[in-house]
Amino acid sequence: MRRTERYPVEGPNSLWQVYRTIPFWRAFRNTLVVVIGRYIPFPSWKNWLFRQVLGMEIGKHSAMAFMVVPDILYPERIRIGSNTIIGYNTTILAHEYLIHEYRLGDVVIGSNVMIGANSTILPGVTIGDGAVVSAASLVHRDVPPGAFVGGNPAQIIRKSVQE
Repeated sequence: MRRTERYPVEGPNSLWQVYRTIPFWRAFRNTLVVVIGRYIPFPSWKNWLFRQVLGMEIGKHSAMAFMVVPDILYPERIRIGSNTIIGYNTTILAHEYLIHEYRLGDVVIGSNVMIGANSTILPGVTIGDGAVVSAASLVHRDVPPGAFVGGNPAQIIRKSVQE
């Protein structure tokens, strides 16, 4: 089960009410930074930008490939360990806006993790140290340390990458 906080809304769907949950100018700034960051070709520059402006925690030598999208509304809820690779066009969400509620959850990605291209990480998920997520996976629950997972939704393929 994912660890998320639930916030019910009344009236129109929660996305229609997004600026009641986050200030417009913060969302605007975060959007600009994420769009710029998606195209920066140097991991050290991208990490600096996301750390300093968005408040993300990113460990030493971690690399987000071209077009990775960290959460635009709540990027400060994302923590990435050291020496981790996040593949092309991956999306990391710390929020989900639903019809009658919105949910927020921290995303923790450990050290020495490999996330394949075009994956989606949902809010409230922890990916343990040394885990591997195959390309095009939907990570909807915690991934144990050292596990190899893949698919939509992601399932454990091997409990240990070493097996």
